[in-house]
Amino acid sequence: MSSGRDEKHWRFVTSHTQVLLCIARNPEIRIRDVADLVGITERAAQRIIADLVEAGYVARKRVGRRNHYLVKTDLRMRHPLQQTHEIGELLDLLLAPTESAEGLDDSELTKRRAQRADAASKGEPSSDATS
Repeated sequence: MSSGRDEKHWRFVTSHTQVLLCIARNPEIRIRDVADLVGITERAAQRIIADLVEAGYVARKRVGRRNHYLVKTDLRMRHPLQQTHEIGELLDLLLAPTESAEGLDDSELTKRRAQRADAASKGEPSSDATS
């Protein structure tokens, strides 16, 4: 039986998928907000977005001072076991009408940043970190 506390800090959905979900929810999302929602650093969010752009899953367009993203939902998934499925199928499955990046106000994002910074200063893994 579980003690109620998960000692292992792994998740079923990778950070790449989490970032892709954030972009699909809000194509104009800031990298800072992606990082806060996913529970990773801004640098990691930048690297993941660069990976997704390089692989062709996301197109990035500069609009003024912001980036606008477009997810290419018709591309096939990368792993051999899922290559018969398009990325759009995964997004449809995981993008339930729940909390979206647009629905979080600045105070909630600031609260999440502070919680992660506090956990990092104590050497603890973030409670919303995704692997």
